[in-house]
Amino acid sequence: MGNMLTIRNLSGGYGGQNIIKGISFSVRKGELFGILGPNGSGKTTLLKIISGILPYEEGDISIKGRQLSSFSPKELAKVIAVLPQHTGQAFSYTVKETVSLGRYAHQKGWFHTWTSEDEAIVRTVMEQTGISQFHDQQIHQLSGGERQRVFLAQALAQEPEILLLDEPTNHLDLSYQKEFLDLLKCWTKERELTVISIFHDLNLASLYCDRLMLLSKGKISINDNPNEVLKEERIREVYHTAIQKQPHPKVAKPQMVLLPDYQEEEQVPFQVDERFLTISKEFIGLFSPIPLRTMSSGVTGSGTGWHRTFINRHVSQNYDCSNHRREMRDFLKQNGFEPVDTVGMMTAVNLEDAVYQLFRGDGFSVFVVITAGAGNAVDVSRSKEHQVITIPGTINTWIFVNGNMTEEAFIQGIMTATEAKVKVLHDMEIYDPITGTLATGTSTDSILIAATQQGRLLDYAGSITPLGKLIGKGVYECMTEAIHKYQKRKKQ
Repeated sequence: MGNMLTIRNLSGGYGGQNIIKGISFSVRKGELFGILGPNGSGKTTLLKIISGILPYEEGDISIKGRQLSSFSPKELAKVIAVLPQHTGQAFSYTVKETVSLGRYAHQKGWFHTWTSEDEAIVRTVMEQTGISQFHDQQIHQLSGGERQRVFLAQALAQEPEILLLDEPTNHLDLSYQKEFLDLLKCWTKERELTVISIFHDLNLASLYCDRLMLLSKGKISINDNPNEVLKEERIREVYHTAIQKQPHPKVAKPQMVLLPDYQEEEQVPFQVDERFLTISKEFIGLFSPIPLRTMSSGVTGSGTGWHRTFINRHVSQNYDCSNHRREMRDFLKQNGFEPVDTVGMMTAVNLEDAVYQLFRGDGFSVFVVITAGAGNAVDVSRSKEHQVITIPGTINTWIFVNGNMTEEAFIQGIMTATEAKVKVLHDMEIYDPITGTLATGTSTDSILIAATQQGRLLDYAGSITPLGKLIGKGVYECMTEAIHKYQKRKKQ
């Protein structure tokens, strides 16, 4: 697609003082282009210059290949619509009258004639912005968010090719922010509307914008796709605040989270160990006094998160796993545990045979809790020979790290623990009963790694790192003992 807007070496501001300095960029047709930057970086000044409200000292602005200065106000209104940051209304118009003002640029002659086309467009944009029910109400009677949608409808009624927005979601609640931006995104794709918008919310800008331009002290810091613009180091430098980048869980866009200086709770030195462990016939529970950073394959609490409650629940060998997530949530609630805050697992192993031990390293420690059996052992390399029958897991591994782990260490820790598990099964000559070959695990094993995120920084957990060595040793020794207990009980 061609460029709708091209800016070259632009400088300008107020009273002869240049707020923006030597800016050059272009925006393509049908693009949603976001402008970011801290207060005072020149965002609003740039938007006012593009819209023709402010003059510029130097440079060149062209719209669809034509110089901005060559447009009459009415011609410009047919191409560009503006939704300012603070929308005021001097007269007490109704909502429909306010929206109808957007048709001014399309009316001809001295006597402005209201046509059926004008009426249809006004009704359409009012429906699309969710304000039809307010059509006869006075504009001053509406909330800030409702007024914002009215003025968006007014801008869209112009049928512009370029829409300029200054912090458009400022007065909108969460659901309307999403609806508003979904609507804009839809218009860029279906109608090739070009949207240029200032954002304070970096995460909304990342989710919806095709490209982002970051301003700093009146100059362009970077103009690129969201993933390139939202680099931790760059955002920290421009905004002067502690921030961390992480991926959005559903779409391939980055999200930024603030890192507060305060702690929600006083972080006293703390060690996860058997003091916080409870074992009954129904479940093994570990109840931490502080939230732990977790990565797990639990029935509840799977993936990554923060949890205080950890449950390994005993179920019979005949347990029906067809709706195990719902049934597990019901079990947790009946026992006073909140499913959202709990990593929950199931095992058919007798809980009395659980093995747990604290392993100490230099400035950190690892508390391992394992339930293990070999009743449904599988050789993963030949698992295609097995029928797909879901039965309760027999090897559940909990690894609690009293240290500060990186995300890389979490993933490596799971790898190291899995290697240790496979080594145990081989050394103990546990065979897959279907294939007759050495097993690598059971059909529904689960694993958890949780860290206090206090104390020594643990960057890695590979097999020869300090943390990896402790995880490997702990899992190997505890699992060996747990399987011995399982085998002894089976003989009885």
